[in-house]
Amino acid sequence: MDPNIREVLDLVARWIHLIAGIMWVGNSMLFNWLDRNLDKEGKGPRSFGEIWLLHSGAYYQVEKKMLAKEEYPRVLHWFKWQSYTTWISGACLMAIVYYMPSGGAYLVDSNVSGISVDRAIDFGLATIVGGFVFYDVTWRVLGKRNEKLATALTLLLVGAAVVGIPRVLAGRAAYMHVGALLGTIMAGNVFLHIVPSQRELVKATQEGSTKDLELSSHAKQRSIHNNYFTFPLLFIMVSNHFPSTYGSGHAALTLAVLIVTGALVRHFLNIRFGFAQWVPAVLGTITAGIVALFFLAGGQEVLAGKPKAPPEKIAFSRVQLVINDRCVPCHAKKPVDPSMQTAPNNVVLETPEQIKQYAERIKIRAVVGKTMPLSNKTNMTEEERGLLGKWLLGGANLD
Repeated sequence: MDPNIREVLDLVARWIHLIAGIMWVGNSMLFNWLDRNLDKEGKGPRSFGEIWLLHSGAYYQVEKKMLAKEEYPRVLHWFKWQSYTTWISGACLMAIVYYMPSGGAYLVDSNVSGISVDRAIDFGLATIVGGFVFYDVTWRVLGKRNEKLATALTLLLVGAAVVGIPRVLAGRAAYMHVGALLGTIMAGNVFLHIVPSQRELVKATQEGSTKDLELSSHAKQRSIHNNYFTFPLLFIMVSNHFPSTYGSGHAALTLAVLIVTGALVRHFLNIRFGFAQWVPAVLGTITAGIVALFFLAGGQEVLAGKPKAPPEKIAFSRVQLVINDRCVPCHAKKPVDPSMQTAPNNVVLETPEQIKQYAERIKIRAVVGKTMPLSNKTNMTEEERGLLGKWLLGGANLD
């Protein structure tokens, strides 16, 4: 596909994905918050409680209850299209960014595995579809009988994805495929369980028949799953801006810490009004997660300080040869790489002054994180990375 067309498709799909995702997450968090804070005292037999809210210059009275046939409203607002739109636009983005570019520019990395682009696409799709099927069947079979075992198997699934996918796909693509698995589970919960349960509830109300409360409990169970997946998924959506995570030598462990910490933050927000004794433990775990992330993302280099021995002086001419061979094919005013329309992040490295200007970014991306060149498509060697590192330690001179 022409890079210009792909750029436009990327922009459109990403904008839709962002808007729909904000709406979906916002609605989900609001309703979960309402459920946790309903005043349940003094209500009728069909009421789950009510709450008063203050917003936009007026008061809102919200009550959660079951309805009799004659109470069914003329207009009933559903919340489903945000999740469907988020998933569809996300699937389009996966194809546009990772599956369509020639040579698997963002999908494969020869330093990670020798898998071909076609097999990488097959692997990525299999992990998303297979992972969702495993999750869904697990909860269909065990969700009522043994919720603890179903939870353990779900955690095992997520752990296997976090550990296994980064061993096959390029770091950034691996993170996004873990996110796609979580997003597919969440959208599948809405499409296959939450909305069908609500349809049955509406049907029973309109017919005046007995409501099956098991359906409501089932929908709420899947909604809670989505609630805990939300924060980990939100980070993964923006993880491409943090190459020190997916490009580190501990990419899988870093992702695991981020997922656990995100879920714990969500848990803390869920319980903060009712279980004060949990607060120290949750905050301690979150703090430990942040500390672990600091070291996993390269923070130990900050603490290590400057080396005692004087750095080796590297001639800039040697550095420029490496930059020209390995970086400039993409980082030029007119990239020669067919998958690039413009230089990534508008970083151009064609002159000594430009190389000097972006010295710190070169260190982070090419030396420490090793996320550049992208998927190492120009085959930068460890010796060349070491050469750049020595040049940077020596002050990034232009001599």
